Amino acid sequence: MPQESIQELSEDGLTKKQITRMNKLQKRLRREVGSAIADYNMIEEGDRVMCCLSGGKDSYAMLDILLNLQQRAPIKFELVAVNLDQKQPGFPEDILPAYLDSLGVAYHILEKDTYSIVKDKIPEGKTTCSLCSRLRRGTLYGFAQKIGATKIALGHHRDDIIETLFLNMFFGGKMKAMPPKLLSDDGANLVIRPLAYSREKDIAEYAELKQFPIIPCNLCGSQENLKRKAVKDMLVSWDKQFPGRIETIFTAMQNTAPSQGVDREQFDFVSLKRDPDAKPSGEVAEADLPAFDFMDAANSGHIDLDAATRIDVVNTYTP
Repeated sequence: MPQESIQELSEDGLTKKQITRMNKLQKRLRREVGSAIADYNMIEEGDRVMCCLSGGKDSYAMLDILLNLQQRAPIKFELVAVNLDQKQPGFPEDILPAYLDSLGVAYHILEKDTYSIVKDKIPEGKTTCSLCSRLRRGTLYGFAQKIGATKIALGHHRDDIIETLFLNMFFGGKMKAMPPKLLSDDGANLVIRPLAYSREKDIAEYAELKQFPIIPCNLCGSQENLKRKAVKDMLVSWDKQFPGRIETIFTAMQNTAPSQGVDREQFDFVSLKRDPDAKPSGEVAEADLPAFDFMDAANSGHIDLDAATRIDVVNTYTP
């Protein structure tokens, strides 16, 4: 970071330790965003990327990191910030324009009263996020076409993706999440999520250190009974009790095995046949092993051997 930037931040009340931490987080986020962009080919030469800026920590961090990468990337691409003013009561209309002007970033502020529509259609106390997001998405998709944007960047991070997986599993009966790159149903827009590899807690800390002018969402922020919050609380609890579990879940999402699932649309189980000419590979299923090798009758049939012993039995068993 340039010396003048460090001095400016010091004047804003950050200690040297905080500045060091901020720089470390910036490097981490920049590396993760760069990896996500490369892995999913999110941004290409000549792209005009529309960065959807809500005023929350995630979209601020996304724009900040993309601006940082833009200066170092081996390709040329354009960034345009877009905010949708949904006419929520008390929305501070001056904050985002002032912030974006200070950065020298091209931007547009769209005004559309989706707030009144949502409040009219959704009963008090019910979840507003679904309708709100659909109205917002339709407006942003249309505007992206209007300004010639080739990609639409959203600030969803890794925690959002995992939360969505569990929401759909628990309440929707689908094994479905948020893809890092998505083609709209009509094929006219490509949505990218550059923060797909980044943790929310890193983004939150970075946003605090960078002192982004956060604008709270009054439409849904008070709905403490949201299903997403319940799932988030569950994952936070897991993360504290079992460090590394969140990383493992995300890795699992990148290593799906349709043939080991039960979705007939993803794998043709109906046509699956054994090959009568195939030579046995030597693999032994537990069901083929002698019951006394694994079971303790006193424990009502529960497995009573440690993993190492079980592996040894498998390796030495001869049918």
